[in-house]
Amino acid sequence: MAQLVTIFGGSGFVGRYIARRMAQQGYRVRVAVRRPNEAGFVRTYGVVGQVEPILCNIRDDASVAAAVAGADAVVNCVGILAESGKNQFDTVQTEGAARVARLAAEAGINRMVQISAIGADENSPSEYARTKAAGEAAVQEHMPSAVILRPSIIFGNEDEFFNRFAGMIGPVIPVVGGSTKFQPVYVDDVAAAAVKAINGDVPAGVYELGGPDVRTFRELMQDMLGVIHRRKMIIGVPFFAASIMGSVLDFVQTITLGLFTNGILTKDQVQNLKSDNVVSEDAKGFEAFGIVPTNYHAVLPDYLWKFRPSGQYDAIKASAKNMRG
Repeated sequence: MAQLVTIFGGSGFVGRYIARRMAQQGYRVRVAVRRPNEAGFVRTYGVVGQVEPILCNIRDDASVAAAVAGADAVVNCVGILAESGKNQFDTVQTEGAARVARLAAEAGINRMVQISAIGADENSPSEYARTKAAGEAAVQEHMPSAVILRPSIIFGNEDEFFNRFAGMIGPVIPVVGGSTKFQPVYVDDVAAAAVKAINGDVPAGVYELGGPDVRTFRELMQDMLGVIHRRKMIIGVPFFAASIMGSVLDFVQTITLGLFTNGILTKDQVQNLKSDNVVSEDAKGFEAFGIVPTNYHAVLPDYLWKFRPSGQYDAIKASAKNMRG
């Protein structure tokens, strides 16, 4: 019988790509998510019954234990960019990761991939980064054989980075930390690395994943505007002003008891933007997997075309205009 892998958060941005690749490799795939009724699309990644979404709450022992029962390997893709309700950084990124590793180990599983992030640091001023680091430590404690992947900012069709800024209405794009450096990494390259890790192609340890280009936040926005054929002013927002803005928005979320969810800018995100998000000089990376990372210039036009003035017809209109000329 084909081996079974449980992917926590397997219907999310990164998780769905890993699920698809695992299915293509012949694995049976169990996609553990909070809302399986919204994850039905993952069934199409394999033959009938090969990929199945199941209900799981990473904050609950019994739920996680049921999800890993009978599995040969696990992948944890669960993470949050901002806190909301019961989904707090500590409960999701530290306790949740620890729970998956502990219960998987108790179930006799010795293959695990933990999706973390570049910048994970127990001494970081950002709670997001501190809890990512604490989650890594907990995973390695319970599952010494685990492979931890730390990607830089991830791009791809469903990303919340380029899509978010490309969809902004108005003549201005506000940028916090315009000189902060990023190393955009393609989501399917991260998925390919995760699959190789599950297959045992690399030894246990931490790997930092970045694309071939290092660009500042401002430069990424300029490149994005070039792809969508729009002219907008990129305005740098000072860190002190951004911190005030984030604090106010966080406070509004708190006093409204979550009726308003701060998906705009949090104070913690401002802290994160103060540090470069690039692969460390001495880190193991894509070369260990035999993967040549994809350039974001080659992929952005495939999904950002919808933000062009005339959408998919923008290139045709430009060509027609040149002919008239």
